[in-house]
This record gives sequence, structure tokens and C-alpha cells, in this order.
Amino acid sequence: MTSLLASVRAWHRPLMACAVLMFGLVLVSGVGTVVDGRTLLDESVWAKPLKFGFAFGLYAGTLAWLLTKLTRGRRLGRWLGTVFAVAATVEVGAITAQAARGTFSHFNADQTDPVTLALVPLLTFGVMVIVIAQLVLAVVVLIQRTGGAALNRAIRSGLALATFGMVVPVFWMVTEIHSRTVTDANGHAVQMYQGHGIGDPDGHGMPLTDWSVTGGDFRVPHFFALHGIQVLLLIAAVLAALAAERVWLRDEKVRARLVGSAALGYTALVAVVTWQAWRGQSLIHPDTATLLALAAVLLLTAGTTARVIVTAKRATAERATAERSTAERAATRPTGIPEPAHQAR
Repeated sequence: MTSLLASVRAWHRPLMACAVLMFGLVLVSGVGTVVDGRTLLDESVWAKPLKFGFAFGLYAGTLAWLLTKLTRGRRLGRWLGTVFAVAATVEVGAITAQAARGTFSHFNADQTDPVTLALVPLLTFGVMVIVIAQLVLAVVVLIQRTGGAALNRAIRSGLALATFGMVVPVFWMVTEIHSRTVTDANGHAVQMYQGHGIGDPDGHGMPLTDWSVTGGDFRVPHFFALHGIQVLLLIAAVLAALAAERVWLRDEKVRARLVGSAALGYTALVAVVTWQAWRGQSLIHPDTATLLALAAVLLLTAGTTARVIVTAKRATAERATAERSTAERAATRPTGIPEPAHQAR
């Protein structure tokens, strides 16, 4: 336990502070959803801070750990980590302030509210700072090796997915305009210039996530892509743990291939849900084309994974047979007679 705590203390402190603040916000927002009955578009005013707090807390913690793995560009990486932590804290702080006031944060075009006028630029430029910091961090990671082959592949693939996940909402904000007037939790009419839904700008959301059930929603690929790095790191960790019991997993290259297969399948899944949202289709109401695409992703992932496993087990069995044969020859050879030169080689 002491060594674990010492390891955590070495993680990037501003990002860890950001993560602690975010998870604290999750607790506060969770209480808020219970005791505060105000809603925005049929969702608790505290639901958005809760979701953003959880997402940024998890990702900030992951980055805080990842920066300890850098061997080159450490100073740049730590500086970018601090920029990311500050920008994320300001972004989520503005979201929370608007939620507490019972009004909208993103897409709010109300020109009569001085607080909104002050916070909207922070929300807009905060997203851009976060995306730029993420892009540069991804490049810093790509130019070096941060661990074994499996871990390295999980980190690289996960950062690429996370970068895509952060770019998606920016792309949506600048390419589509859906101006309309909605009512906030205080009963005031608020002009909005955009919405999360595609086909139905506000949609009618699922429980907790609030992803649209009446149209597409770019928050779906945003979520899946952003948290791909945690999924792949977890897979790499599980494979490393299983290697203690399964001989065929002890080869680092085998685990790296399995992580690569998972990354391929997960990336394809993100592509499918992005395509689905773009067509104005709800995640929970897939059409035949979407189902076929998902089936293809499943078959592709299962096929590549099965091939890696079968090949690894065969190679392990062949090595075991060869080692057993060598041991048997050594056991039957008379004492004092050396092994023939061609066999020794």
C-alpha cells in the first residue's frame, strides 16, 4: 500500500488536483439531482455537471498517470498537462455555475444575461484549449515508447481515440446551426444556437446519459471515443495479470496483438456509432444497415482475436514439445558423452 501511494504521489499534481475536484463535483451533483427538482429540457440541472465531472475526472487521472511514463519531452508533457487541467477546471466550473443558476451552458445565445455573456467565451475557448493540448500530448506520446509493446499499443490507440472524441463536438458546433428558443429552469425563454441532437436538436433523452432517443446524438461517439483509452488500458492490465496463469500469454508480442485486435474493434465501433449519429439515428433504434455494420465489427474483432490466440497457443505447444524432446534426449544420453555439435547449436 505504501509503494502504491508513493507511486500515485509521483503522478502529475495539477491533473490529480483536477481529478479530485471533478470527482468531488460528481458527489455534489449526485446530491443535487436528488434534492433539487429543477430541470432543463426534462433533465436535472445537475445532470450535466455530474457527467462532465465524471468524464474529466477519469480522463485527468489517466493523463496524470500517463505523463509519468514519458521518457522524452517530459517538460513539455507536464506543461501541457497543467494547461489541460486548468482549462478543464474552468470549463466544468462554468458549466456548474450555469447549472446552479438553472440555465444552459453550451449553445446559450442569450444576449440579455451578463453572466452568460461572460461565461460562454470561457466555454467556447476552453474547449479549443483542451483539444489543442490533447493533440500536442498525443504527438508527444507518439514519438516515444512508454512501456512494453502491449501497454504502448493501448496508450497510442487510446490517445488517438480520445483525440477524435474531443474533436467531434468541436466539429459539430462549427458545422451545424439549429437556432431556436427554449425555456430554462427559471421559466425564462433562452435563445439557443445549437443542440446535441441530429434530426431533433434537443431530442428526448435516455436516463442519465440524456442521449437522444428521437434522433442522432454526437455525444454518443464523443463518449465512446473519449473513454477508449481506459478500456484498452484495462484490457492490457487484465492480459498481463492472466499471463501469470496462461503460458501462451507470457509473450509480450502476443498481448500486444490482442490489444491491437481490441483497438481495431473498438475503433470500428466508434466509427459505426459516429456514422449512426450522423444519419440522425438514435443509438437505441438502429436500422438494418447499422446492425449489419455492428455485426461486421463483432465478426472482425472475434476473428482477429481468435487468430492471435490460436497462433499463440500453437507456438507455445511447439516450444513445449521441443523443450520436452531436448530434455528426454539429455536424460537418455550416457553420462560423460557430450551432445553432438549440430544438436547443441
